Amino acid sequence: MKKYKNRTRSSARRRSGKVTTGIVAGLLLVFMACLVQAQDGNAGITEATTKVKSYFATGTNLMYAIGAITGLVGAVKVYNKWSAGEPDTAKVASSWFGACIFLVVVATVLKSFFGV
Repeated sequence: MKKYKNRTRSSARRRSGKVTTGIVAGLLLVFMACLVQAQDGNAGITEATTKVKSYFATGTNLMYAIGAITGLVGAVKVYNKWSAGEPDTAKVASSWFGACIFLVVVATVLKSFFGV
């Protein structure tokens, strides 16, 4: 008999814990709904636009920096190939130079295209 009573008590505790958790979750949702306020659509779009514009200049500078690092790494690789006398030095040089030019041109075109 004693074992049976312990089982019912523990299951009752589990049920009361679930009910308490449900009540707390419901109250939390009601509280959060009271705090949430709708924002004007135009104000939200304007705020997003200003944030993106502020990040755009930093992103452009980052692309320039990546282009410079790519140029330095490419110059070292081309020099090593040239010093070793490998026949595909011109191909490697043109690919590294093209990558640097691409990064710089893309950053400049995006900057002028979006008028930032």
